[in-house]
Amino acid sequence: MKILTRYLMRAHLGPFLFAFFALTGVILINTLAKRLADLAGKGLPVRVIMEFFVLALPATVALTFPMAVLVAVLFTFSTLTSENEITALKASGVDLRSLLAPLLVAAGVITAAMVVFNDRVLPEANHRWSQLIVDIGRKTPTFLLQEQTLNKISPETGGKTIFLRAARIQPGTNRMWDVQLFDVSDPSQLQSVFADSGRAMFSSNGIDMILQLYDGHTRSVNANEPTSFRRVYFQRQVFGIQGIGTQLQRNDRPDDYRGDREMTIGMLKAEIDTLAGQRSIHVREARQTARADMRYALTGKLPSAGGDPGAPTPGADFSAMNGVGEGSPATITRRAADALSNAQKAVENTDEQIRNYQVEIHKKYSIAVASLVFVIVGAPLALRFGGGGIGMVIATSMAVFSLYYVGLIGGESLAGKGVVTPLFAMWVVNVVMTILGVIGLATMGRESSSGRNSAWDAMLQGLRGLASLPFGRRARG
Repeated sequence: MKILTRYLMRAHLGPFLFAFFALTGVILINTLAKRLADLAGKGLPVRVIMEFFVLALPATVALTFPMAVLVAVLFTFSTLTSENEITALKASGVDLRSLLAPLLVAAGVITAAMVVFNDRVLPEANHRWSQLIVDIGRKTPTFLLQEQTLNKISPETGGKTIFLRAARIQPGTNRMWDVQLFDVSDPSQLQSVFADSGRAMFSSNGIDMILQLYDGHTRSVNANEPTSFRRVYFQRQVFGIQGIGTQLQRNDRPDDYRGDREMTIGMLKAEIDTLAGQRSIHVREARQTARADMRYALTGKLPSAGGDPGAPTPGADFSAMNGVGEGSPATITRRAADALSNAQKAVENTDEQIRNYQVEIHKKYSIAVASLVFVIVGAPLALRFGGGGIGMVIATSMAVFSLYYVGLIGGESLAGKGVVTPLFAMWVVNVVMTILGVIGLATMGRESSSGRNSAWDAMLQGLRGLASLPFGRRARG
């Protein structure tokens, strides 16, 4: 049996690695296509682009790892069936269900590793990836100079607006000839620079632009003194323009905020505890408001600050229009209704946030357990429809993937709206597929239920019978 176990594990390894890398590559290409507009024209270095894909990789791996497990199981058992190895094992008295024992152990190890991965690696990668996306979005496009064109230079800070024109620009070195520079930042002070040649470069930080101009002069005209005109000649002049922003700015904002997909399980539970405390406060305030309004309706007296500990005072929710605690019943009732409505909305918003955090906690576990579920489901499917080749593997894999992830996404949406509980939403697909897989495992090895051709023939015969039933009735009539 040890030889058979090693043979099965080796048979699964190749298809698993191929499916894992292929699926991961396809999803990463899809991610690139979606984010291409954000990355293009930013002048990003290769290092930043590589970091972008590395940080997007954990979220992709969390999805493709269980998918690769299903593809490997389907392909391996389908190949064993088509090559009559399953028949040889059954003839040798080997129980087919015993073949799944090493696979279930390996899937259990993968599940445990994926739980740790989804809890530790994935949230941190998602957090850094979202920060990088924000930094890229805030980055200004790459500054490019075009010859025979008024190039607008607008620094990110300082509020300056400068136009630069050059008759000819040498690509690569940014050497310029017949340079004209116009500073229109201050309408009352018009400044312009004319030079025979120059060069544009950036400082070491990659943010500030440095212009070195040669053999030229500056012109300055003050609008308040139109009769004055100033001209200064120079052989070499250096101009600095700060804040062009061609370099990506990183970590220039607080690191406190994290979305639900950027939190570990411990962080999510801590947020749930905090929100539960806030919900208790909102509920207590709503009860106090309702109690005070009921007391006013029965006695006609406004509540006092010292009569009921924690009750709202007349100057808070029940303050009258004259500001001294006396007013019309309609005003007091309307304000009580507004206070109750606000408390109800606050409780509903808090409940929705708590449900979202609970969904994220269960999702980390349910997606990890998917590897184990796919082993239980994949083996009976491959044995029943074995011999179909790679086409069967692709079609079955796509069908199972679609059902699983559509159910997961739909359950997440329903749980967010409060239609179902987060526990039910995230685990119902795993439970249903596990039940179906166990039923399939119970029938493995039975000749009456394992023939692929007989199953398809029976299905086709049933469809033919249903289709010919109306025509048969007409013929008999």
